[in-house]
Amino acid sequence: MEQPLRVWLVFTVLLSFSLGSLANQLNMCMDAKHHKTEPGPEGELYLQCSPWHQNACCTANTSAEAHEDNSYLYNFNWNHCGIMSKKCKEHFIQDTCFYECSPHLGPWIQPADTTWRRERILDVPLCLEDCETWYNDCKNDITCKENWHKGWDWTSGTNRCPVGAQCQKWTEVFPTAQSMCEKIWSNSYKYTTYSRDSGRCMQMWFTGQNPNKKVAEFYLNHGSRTEMAMMTSFTLSLAVLLSML
Repeated sequence: MEQPLRVWLVFTVLLSFSLGSLANQLNMCMDAKHHKTEPGPEGELYLQCSPWHQNACCTANTSAEAHEDNSYLYNFNWNHCGIMSKKCKEHFIQDTCFYECSPHLGPWIQPADTTWRRERILDVPLCLEDCETWYNDCKNDITCKENWHKGWDWTSGTNRCPVGAQCQKWTEVFPTAQSMCEKIWSNSYKYTTYSRDSGRCMQMWFTGQNPNKKVAEFYLNHGSRTEMAMMTSFTLSLAVLLSML
């Protein structure tokens, strides 16, 4: 095979692989404790998880457990500072459904080095309405920590407030909606000023067709992480080409 043709074929294969990897990020499940390997239909998703039934990374059993106060999913107790209000809990259930079921989080999936997951989400842009409503519905509740991912006392098998942590009104722990949405799960979410009709933010709450695929596609095509991935792929391609000349 002539050298120029060989170089062109290698470049084409590498480019196709790079573009294919980016496209897969529009429909994928992260490598985490309860996620399916690949997204697909789940006709029996429970209550608040049901909007994802056409294409989900969660199973029906996971969706049912997401609604329990202390389910097997993570043994996490929402009522660590007294009984959480119904409205506030609904948002955390929806948050769990979004995390467990969504197949369109690819642009924000990052490696994680923990015993219960190998990947996590980082800086997912939440719609303003979703974050503000969540905060307003929880502002009269009580908690003892601003980061719920770590630092709990797990000696009883479920999370308890660590020694020295005092239960306080929600607004004392989280003075703003932004502080809550960004800090409560270690920057899994990013507070934005985008509204639901902007096409630039992810919706936790929706009915009918999932609007988040188009949002993920926008960030995949225009986000800085995508640009870095493309640059890396082309740099590798160029290195291979140069080595063959």
